[in-house]
Amino acid sequence: MNLLAGGLGTAGNHEDALTVLEAELSMLRRLGDSGENMLISQSNLANAYLLVGREDRALHMRQEVYSGRLMLLGEEHRDTHSAAINYGSSLMTLGRFEEARTLLRKTMPVMRRTLGDNDELTLNIRWGYAQSLYKDPSATLDDLREAVETLADAERIARRVFGGTHPLLVSIERNLRRAQETLRAREPPNA
Repeated sequence: MNLLAGGLGTAGNHEDALTVLEAELSMLRRLGDSGENMLISQSNLANAYLLVGREDRALHMRQEVYSGRLMLLGEEHRDTHSAAINYGSSLMTLGRFEEARTLLRKTMPVMRRTLGDNDELTLNIRWGYAQSLYKDPSATLDDLREAVETLADAERIARRVFGGTHPLLVSIERNLRRAQETLRAREPPNA
């Protein structure tokens, strides 16, 4: 079923792919499949919800996946880290910046400790955390400064680790420019 959903999605039939993925998850639940297989299915389903514009459903599914990964694998597992990043991203998509910031702030030190500062997931969560700061309309000047500092540090590390054309570096650079522009626009003159 997953292969069929993938083919439908590749062909641009996202609604049909969603229907297949929902049926797959239902079947896995009926059969009492492993928790890991259910989480993989839910992750795929969350991505499909995003593709058809159902961000609320994607958020709910990503929250379930993150909670499931925490229970099955613990907070230090790489898959749990990925689930936290995805959950935070969905929160930001819906403009729930404070919730995203809280989640990412809590998860970031665990990732830095377990994966190190040079790991792609660690850089991803720092990038996401900075976005939760500077994209928030209620961000303070201190929030904006923290976002710029976080992105500048992540940009330096990503350039050193991955080189100048890596997609993550390009995204971090773009967000660093936006965060700097946001900060300049909000700072009082003579600051």
